[in-house]
Formats: sequence, structure tokens, C-alpha cells
Amino acid sequence: MGEIFAGRYELVDPIGRGGVGAVWRAWDHRRARYAAAKVLQQSDAHSLLRFVREQAVRIDHPHVLAPSSWAADDDKVLFTMDLVRGGALNHLVGDFGALPPRYVCGLLDQLLSGLQAVHDENIVHRDIKPANILLEATGEGRPHLRLSDFGISMRKGEPRLTEVNFVVGTPGYAAPEQMLGAEPDFPADLYATGLVGLYLLTGRQPDAQALFARYADSAPAVPPAPKGVPEVLWQVLGALLQPDPAARFTTATGARKALAQAAELLPSAPPPDAVPAVCVPDRLGPLPAGFGPDGPVNAAVAGPGNESETGSFHLAPPRPPASFPATPTAAPLRAATPAHPPTVTAAPAAAPPAAPAVRAAPAPVRRAAGPPTAAAVPMLLLSLALIAFGVWTLVTA
Repeated sequence: MGEIFAGRYELVDPIGRGGVGAVWRAWDHRRARYAAAKVLQQSDAHSLLRFVREQAVRIDHPHVLAPSSWAADDDKVLFTMDLVRGGALNHLVGDFGALPPRYVCGLLDQLLSGLQAVHDENIVHRDIKPANILLEATGEGRPHLRLSDFGISMRKGEPRLTEVNFVVGTPGYAAPEQMLGAEPDFPADLYATGLVGLYLLTGRQPDAQALFARYADSAPAVPPAPKGVPEVLWQVLGALLQPDPAARFTTATGARKALAQAAELLPSAPPPDAVPAVCVPDRLGPLPAGFGPDGPVNAAVAGPGNESETGSFHLAPPRPPASFPATPTAAPLRAATPAHPPTVTAAPAAAPPAAPAVRAAPAPVRRAAGPPTAAAVPMLLLSLALIAFGVWTLVTA
């Protein structure tokens, strides 16, 4: 069986790795379901503050994958999310290459819908890229996209955790103003969304520097559509990719409306047998030994002395005590007490010596061991970070 975290989350197998933590498939014993658990690997103050910010994101939207709960155990902390099985957009493009335009329109529509929900919470994602856009395992059916990984996201107006001249984001998907160290804002997320759309239509990562140069050569007009990109869709993507933030769409909803109008102008979809169907399979793979669809599988109980795979020993359950015939005991005799006892009492008769009472030794009191010193310091830092975040939220509310 896996390690049980905070008495609730049983870590099953690793399914991914991020900048500051590893992502595990975990069994939630309280809710009786599998979840994705991101376990923080570093315990310095900077990583803890980013972790606190990320786990504080609570957005309930079908196309957003945000943290749902968190827990701490000794020197480790984690938060959990829904378990998404279909991989990311980069896996899909790796399997099928350039995707059909109508399929791309469906994906971008969902991405812009989720992004608008994020912006409505005054949050700038700052790291929109194919690897952070996950897919449910829908097979050949309609795709279902989830925007994930809020590790470097921030609310507008929050203090920055990095130096002003330090660029945060993924090279190749950062907006020009982001590369210049400007304050995070919504247009930067829209620029990255345009790059994601270009990636899906061409099947290769866009060259951001070459794209910027093409805009500089054709300014103020939008450059011609790249090869493989329909002109009607380029009118939308080209507006998202404007180097000047003021020239882009002002909201994700505005870009979504323009995309819907462009999708209506696309040619009719080819017959199903003309092109291979795009399929989003289950990429997590089978559960490891000891786990089933309904959680951990109870292992067979071995007899005493049988060693398990982990080097420990399985103990047989205690046998019920043997039943013995009940020994009849005589009912105690009570002397009748007169209603009005006499005032003169006689000397009591000598009673036989009583057998010495045998007292059982008191059971030893076991005290729970406190956390080790190495665990107490990170937990104290996490507590202080949570308190500071709560105070800041109350002050700025």
C-alpha cells in the first residue's frame, strides 16, 4: 500500500512533476475517490508562499482545474485536484500533429471560457501553454479541456514574489510586455492563448521572435496568415497576437465571440472516413498492485512470521477467548436493619482476616511523539504564511 498522508490521502503512484512539486495519483479515504495530489518538494519560505497562493485559488468552472483541498503532515504539504486522465494538449498534438480547424475552435472556445472565469476572479494565470492545458479522457467524443497549474498565477494588486526585472513564465509563450518585466495583466494571457491556437493548427511550437518580427515589418496591419492556418481563424488569432497589448481583445469573452463567428465561416467538415478521428485516450495507465477502481484492495492476512514485500510482518487477528462455563456465585446476604436502632451497641465480633487485595499494575501511558525539529520549522513557516495571507485578504477586501 502507499503512504497515507495526514491520515486521509494515500499516495498511489507519481503521474507528473512540476517546478516545485510532484503530482501523485492519490486515494482520498474521506471522499472515497481518486484525486491528483501535488506534493511540495521544497520547504523554503519562497516555495511555501507560492504554494499558499496556488492552493488558495478556488474557481468552480468546468474548464478550470483548481485546487479543492490541502493538508499538511510533518514536513510535507500537499493540495488536491480532480484527477484528469487524458493528458495535455502537447500529448494530443504529438499523437495527431496539426489538428482540424473545427476541432481547434472547440478547444479554444473552452480555453477562453475557462480563462474568463479566472480573470473574473482578478487572477492572471501567467503560464498558459499546451502542457498546462489538460484533457479529460473522452475518446473520440467531444473534447473536454481543463486549464490547470496556477503555480505562478497572482491576483492583480498582490505583491510580487520575484524581482521586478525577473521574467516569470515559459519562454516561447510569454507576451512581449511580459518579457520586458511589465506588471502581470490579462492581455498577456490572451497573447499566450493565441500562441496555443497557432500551435494546435500548425502542429509545431510557434517561433515567438520570428512572429514579433513579422508584425514589426507589416505594422500597423496584421501579417499574412501562416501556412496551414485558415484566413478566418487568423483574423482572430492575429488580433490575440498583437505585440501591443492595447491592440488585442480586451476580454476573453470578446475573443470567444469573434472565434464563434469565424467558426461559422469555416468550410464544411470532411466526411468522417476522410481524416482519422482525433482520440483522447486514458493516459494514466492501470493502477498499481494493491489498488482497484474502488480504492485500496485489502491484502490477505498472513500468519505470524510471514514477511510481506516491504519487509514488515503481517500479524494474524487475535483469536476470540475460549468460553468457560459460568461459575455460580452465591448471592450476598444482607442483614436486616431495624427501623430504630438501639443507642447501646455491642462490641463487634472478631472478623476473619481479609485476604490482601491484589491491584493490577496501571497500564503505561503512551504519549504521542511530537514532530521532529526538521518538521516543525516548515510547518511553522506554512502556518505563518497562511496567517499572513488571511490578514492581507481581510485588509485588502
